[in-house]
Order: sequence, then structure tokens, then C-alpha cells
Amino acid sequence: MNKWLFVGAVNGFLAVAAGAFAAHGLETRVDARALQIFDTGAHYHLTHALALVAVGLVPKGSATGSANLAAWLFTAGIVLFSGSLYFLVLAGSNALVLVTPLGGLCFLAGWLTLAYAALKSS
Repeated sequence: MNKWLFVGAVNGFLAVAAGAFAAHGLETRVDARALQIFDTGAHYHLTHALALVAVGLVPKGSATGSANLAAWLFTAGIVLFSGSLYFLVLAGSNALVLVTPLGGLCFLAGWLTLAYAALKSS
């Protein structure tokens, strides 16, 4: 099984479901700003689900370790960044607001690590 291709596909499904939920389930229940926040979470979730799919397509070889690290960083970013934004809107609580930037840093580190993997690949 291709672990990262699987994780990326599942996250793609979840991101699309979150976007649909925002459009059809939240539209009349939260204000425009909260809807925008939730949409931001879904957008970054979907973008990084695709990044996970890309990692799943990296050929095995010298870059595998770096690609795996990039995938873990993308996954952590989805949980911390998108998850905290979903929580903010759904729970109406700022309790996780400090982890949102950590998720963003995970995304950035993931992209740099994936770039390094590309340079390292044979």
C-alpha cells in the first residue's frame, strides 16, 4: 500500500466534505467571518491533501526519508492549522487559536522539506 497516497486521498475527501458542509450546513448558522475562517481551513486542508498525494508519487530512492518527513509535516499542518480553524468555528472557542500558526509553520517546513527531497532525488 502507498501510505501517503492513501492519506492524501482520505484528506482530499475530508477537505471536500468540509467545504460542502461549510457551503450547505454552516451558511445560515454562522456569520460571514466565521464562514470565511472555516473556508480557509478547508482550502488549506485540500491544498495539503494534494501535497500528500504528490509525496505518495515520489519514487523510492535517496529522497524517501525527506519526502516522508514532508508528508508528516503536511499532516501535522492539516491537523493543527485546519483543525484549529474548524474548531474555532464549530465550538465558538479560541482555545486552540495559538496552534494555528504552528500548523502554518508545519506547512512551510513541509514545502521546504519536499523541495529538499526533490533536489536530493536521483
